[in-house]
Amino acid sequence: MAHSSVSVERLPVVGDPLPSIVSIALVTASIGGLLAHHAHWAGTPIIAGLIGYAAMSVIIALTVGIGRGPGGFGIANQVTLLRAGLVCLAGGALLAGEPAASPGWSLAALVATALSLDAVDGLLARRLGLASHFGARFDLEVDAFLILVLALLVWQAGKVGPWVLAIGLLRYLFVLAGRLLPWLRQPLPPSRRRQAVCVQQGVTLVLCLLPPVGTLLASLLAGLALAALLASFAADIIYMARALDGDA
Repeated sequence: MAHSSVSVERLPVVGDPLPSIVSIALVTASIGGLLAHHAHWAGTPIIAGLIGYAAMSVIIALTVGIGRGPGGFGIANQVTLLRAGLVCLAGGALLAGEPAASPGWSLAALVATALSLDAVDGLLARRLGLASHFGARFDLEVDAFLILVLALLVWQAGKVGPWVLAIGLLRYLFVLAGRLLPWLRQPLPPSRRRQAVCVQQGVTLVLCLLPPVGTLLASLLAGLALAALLASFAADIIYMARALDGDA
C-alpha cells in the first residue's frame, strides 16, 4: 500500500537501468501511438505523458547510477517501470485536459492495466530472488503516484467533489508529517490489510472513471475507499504510537 514501509532482507545489486529505460520508453511511445490511432487521443496528452516518463527516468538514473552493477535492471523493476510509463500516459491525459475531461474506456483500460501489473512485479521479485530496497521503494512510489493520478482524473471528470483528492494526497501528507514528527517514520510490519486497502483504492477509482458510472455511485464508491484509507492510516499511526510508548 502507499503508506506501508519496506523490509527487504535480500539486497541484490540493481544493475544499469539505461537499457531498460530506453526499451520501456519505446513500449510506452508505442502504446501512446495506439491510443492516438485507435482511441483517438490527441497528441498533446501523449507527448505530456512521454515527457513525464522522461523526467521520471532521469530521477531513476540519478538514483541508481548509469553503468552501475554487473547485471541488468531486473525483470521485476522493468515491470514496475512499464507500470510507471502507463501511469505517466494517464497523467499526461490529465495535464492536457483530454481525454480526462470526459473519461472513456481507453483511459480506464490503460489505468486498469497498470493496476494489474502491480501484482506481477512483486511476484517476480519474490519468485526470482530479485527483491531489493530500491525495487520495493520504486514500486511504492509508482503505487502512490498512480492513486494520485486516479484521484485527479475522477475529480476532473466531475463525478466526485474535490474531497476525492484526499485519497491521492494522504500518503504524501503522511510522509510530510513524518518529516515533522520522527516517530511517524518508524518501520511498519508487512500487512495484508494495507495491501487490501491499496487494491480497493485503485479498483474503486477505476470504476469511478467508467462512463456508465454516474456521480451518485462514484461518490459512494470513493467515499468508501476514503473511509477505508483513513482507517488504515489510523491503525498504523496507533501502532507506531504504541511502539513509541513501549520504547520510552
